[in-house]
Amino acid sequence: MENLINKNILKIKPYEPGKPIEEVERELGLKNVIKLASNENPLGSSLKALAAIKRNLNTLNRYPDGNCFYLKNKLAKKLKLKPGNLIFGNGSDELIDVIIKTFVGLNEEVLTSKVSFVEYEIVSQANNRRFRALPLKNFKYDLMAIKMAIRKNTKAIFIANPNNPTGTYVNKRELEEFLKGLPKNLIVVLDEAYNEFVDVRDFPKSLDYINKNVIILRTFSKTYGLAGLRIGFAIAKPEFIECMNRVRQPFNVNLLAQAAALEAVDDAAFLSRSRKTILDGKMYLYNELEKLGFGYVCSVANFILVDVKQDCRIVFNKLLKQGVIIRPMAIYNLKNFIRVTIGTRKENIRFIKALKKVK
Repeated sequence: MENLINKNILKIKPYEPGKPIEEVERELGLKNVIKLASNENPLGSSLKALAAIKRNLNTLNRYPDGNCFYLKNKLAKKLKLKPGNLIFGNGSDELIDVIIKTFVGLNEEVLTSKVSFVEYEIVSQANNRRFRALPLKNFKYDLMAIKMAIRKNTKAIFIANPNNPTGTYVNKRELEEFLKGLPKNLIVVLDEAYNEFVDVRDFPKSLDYINKNVIILRTFSKTYGLAGLRIGFAIAKPEFIECMNRVRQPFNVNLLAQAAALEAVDDAAFLSRSRKTILDGKMYLYNELEKLGFGYVCSVANFILVDVKQDCRIVFNKLLKQGVIIRPMAIYNLKNFIRVTIGTRKENIRFIKALKKVK
């Protein structure tokens, strides 16, 4: 096998997704398992989006619109952009791959922080690009350290804002200071998968920076509740988008994903309800975690990084036996931390009750 496979592929540690509900129920013989592991929308999906899927089921024999024309135009209007500023992907994961292939050469590197979205490293390795990650500072991206670490061959810097799995963010002042005086041949990617949940005033208005060498990533997986359909988008200046379209696969966004997203964009009531559920749930969990004596990292996303003061894998397995799926953070060398997605009120209460039993 080693003689058949690219050597860099053998170095990759595969991505470990949250355990599916069905798998846990099957393996442990449980019912009514809840999943608070993958930062999904606990309310499900927009009813308008589901109706759009049903209306389009009889067209599955046709290829989808490779250009996402109607969705692109509607989203551009909503964001007050031009259609040429947008490109869509099979989740923002695919667009990370497109960006690296488009902008980062074989001898150039991707730079980011440790304890951040693991796909930056996985995709870089899969494409045989160099990768480097610097430590976080107080669970946050240390932008000044990253800026000082830029080398001649540094080509792309990925900044998850808010950051996954810590839930912390880079504020407007920090980002603007970071962007000053960067090399002209450097791309900065702002990954904003959780931007709709942000509840702080000093979060950067990233659309103000797209005339620079900045690419913004967003997704329909989280607030819009369409994780299962895999659809995300990138925002950048048209010349960047044009080059990325040369790399993008021709029918990368499926027909049902486009139809659902087209309706979900306009469902303001669902988005508002989703945001309120998360913000209310976050306050509840903060209060309950404090009562239990557990530390946590303040989050502006829909998940919380929790210090459970013991081996996170033990806590994970004990919670699993109670039908509650969370994410252990040992993969990030945060051996005493778990990440819990904020759920519905009922799910949050059940999580806290289960956590009390493993304290």
